[in-house]
Amino acid sequence: MRTLQLLLVAALLAVSAPVSAAGLTVSEGVITTQIVDRAPVDAVEVFPASVGKLYCFTRVVGADEATTVTHVWYRGETEVARIQLPVKSADWRTWSSKTILPGWSGAWRVEVRDAENALLQTIPFTLQ
Repeated sequence: MRTLQLLLVAALLAVSAPVSAAGLTVSEGVITTQIVDRAPVDAVEVFPASVGKLYCFTRVVGADEATTVTHVWYRGETEVARIQLPVKSADWRTWSSKTILPGWSGAWRVEVRDAENALLQTIPFTLQ
């Protein structure tokens, strides 16, 4: 009876636990002013507030099957954008963009999250 209870508990845990994107990592993550030929043209941490538009470029590796990552853009502690992006192979480059208004100076970050919302990487930057 004890073995049956342990098996039942293990089965319940397996069903209720989120499926992990084990092995999914960000091998490259940068904020850039432009993407050319599916690659960032620069990787800068401080930008003028008048920059106009920025891109968050990520190279995701380790996907066993098609999945997604989400770029969550924050200005300070306020979420300003959440963009879900497909990951279709074990080595995938993707990016999102954000139009920046001139008055939006301060500390920013983009959190890269997997399909289960686990944090893969945080990419900080500053607008002056």
